[in-house]
Amino acid sequence: MRDPFGRTVDYLRVSVTDRCNYRCSYCMAEDMTFLPRRELLSLEEMQRLCMVFIDEGVRKLRITGGEPLVRRDIMTLFHGLSRRLVDGSLDELTLTTNGALLKRYAAELADCGVRRVNVSLDTLDPERFQALTRLGDIAPVLEGMAAARSAGMQVKVNTVALKGINDGELNRLLGWCGDQGYDLTLIESMPMGEIGQLRDDHFMRLDQARAILEEHWTLEDSNHQTGGPSRYADVRELGNRVGFITPYSHNFCESCNRVRLTCTGTLYLCLGQDDAVDLRAPLREGGSDEMLRTAILDAITRKPKGHDFDETRLADGAQVIRFMSHTGG
Repeated sequence: MRDPFGRTVDYLRVSVTDRCNYRCSYCMAEDMTFLPRRELLSLEEMQRLCMVFIDEGVRKLRITGGEPLVRRDIMTLFHGLSRRLVDGSLDELTLTTNGALLKRYAAELADCGVRRVNVSLDTLDPERFQALTRLGDIAPVLEGMAAARSAGMQVKVNTVALKGINDGELNRLLGWCGDQGYDLTLIESMPMGEIGQLRDDHFMRLDQARAILEEHWTLEDSNHQTGGPSRYADVRELGNRVGFITPYSHNFCESCNRVRLTCTGTLYLCLGQDDAVDLRAPLREGGSDEMLRTAILDAITRKPKGHDFDETRLADGAQVIRFMSHTGG
């Protein structure tokens, strides 16, 4: 699949639920209203759509949420998709999770061919973790990460850099990741969904975060790629990597190879734009795989050149009304 700008689209991110067992302050409102369950695709419907995407050239598939591991019977989807790893039509099946339930599922995920997992972790301080997540206990997250590593999966820690909250902890996080054998990726907070507070109060550019890290570590730019938007640097003293996802300070859209399927069957062509196609309607109206294929390919021809996140507008609130938990990370 090629978009109007010649980019090959071979990476699909699928949000299997908008629900989460946390309420991270930069991601969700404290009193969230979740989608009615009847609006969500069944796992069978999700698998069918994923199979069509794979047949059209998707080589990497990431399962996201919300928190994907809270979805009932979620492992049936992993088992179904794992068959495409076995037959060689899919290169990689990965997961983004908050880690709270990872210990329970780590071995089974590994059996399904999941070789890498991203875990959202913004602090190592238990009290700060509870404050940021509003509901969370850090202990099961750390246990889940250790279980994933023991099961043979590579673990990458995703950390949203937040000025005045965890910016004084970035060096500790990187050092801890090095000790544990994890890579670390820092992310600029994205303006998605009304969260009941101003994001510019805590927004931090990652060039500032990198400067903080370089006071303690030697960072050497790397050509390492995982298919996503991260730009990586090797950490000489630790032997691991640190990645930077910078929707504001370094627009990464020129190499975008991704589209996102929400838990309601909406295909978003760009995280920061509202261009979207409803795939649930033809799916539930008895459409054939050929009809779904035609709808997907037509959508790809309308993929925009890039998002328009603007750092100067952070004080205005959400620049995209839908929550990240609905769209998928």
